[in-house]
Amino acid sequence: MKILRSPAAMTAWSEGLRREGVSVGFVPTMGALHEGHRALIREARLRCDALVVSIFVNPTQFGPQEDLARYPRPISHDRAICRQEGVDVCFEPTAEAMYPTGFQTTVTVPAIARRWEGESRPHHFAGVATVVTKLFGMVRPHRALFGQKDFQQSVLVQRLVNDLNLGVDIVVRPTVREQDGLAMSSRNVYLSPDERRRAVTLYKSLQAGAAAIRTGETDAKTVRSAMVRVIQGEPAMTIDYLAVCDPITLEPLPTVARKAVLLGAVRLGTVRLIDNMLAAAKQVRRHP
Repeated sequence: MKILRSPAAMTAWSEGLRREGVSVGFVPTMGALHEGHRALIREARLRCDALVVSIFVNPTQFGPQEDLARYPRPISHDRAICRQEGVDVCFEPTAEAMYPTGFQTTVTVPAIARRWEGESRPHHFAGVATVVTKLFGMVRPHRALFGQKDFQQSVLVQRLVNDLNLGVDIVVRPTVREQDGLAMSSRNVYLSPDERRRAVTLYKSLQAGAAAIRTGETDAKTVRSAMVRVIQGEPAMTIDYLAVCDPITLEPLPTVARKAVLLGAVRLGTVRLIDNMLAAAKQVRRHP
């Protein structure tokens, strides 16, 4: 496995393969790899001839009071996983290489970024959109894989690629969960044992909302209320947002007629957890 740090070297490697007709797959990460990342890497390995995984803790997507300084950076562990899964290149650019002196360009996707995570973390999605655009320009992948856990991010990236004609096929894979349902996340290491036990409440709240939809509930307020009740049963947890949305636009739905995505963000101690779940409305059979 190659370890590349220079954007120019990364592009040269990828362009050389592209000229030979080799398909390049890409899994962008901030490191602290877990089984969710491993699932994305394995899927990319199946879909592409050559595979790049980036490890870059992007400073521009962290707010002033967020956890940039303490974000986990177990680079030896991450490289070991990449080697185990047959990754061809581990791309590890520095912040100076990504944002050299004089850098001033940003990329925004206003409509998708303005709600939910965008409202709670005002600078986050401009940082995400900018770094993803830069990474795509450096890696030049045919296909890039993202996890459903960061649902709003995946919708934003797809919109970005379509709007700017970046020519990258975006694949979104289902959230990988612990046995009790907690979505795998690099930030789960911040949870104390007691908080870890309580953290599954967010997943249970999404399950309650999805169950209401599956059994015929169409009023989004009623669905959201079912989710809220579960969270309120865990006094250590506070709601940032719970929403019933259109899975394409992420706009809140008044009525669930077909499909919805349930979005949730909560705080548990010093940790902020996010999760989501897709749900389809119960179809009523019409007799001729």
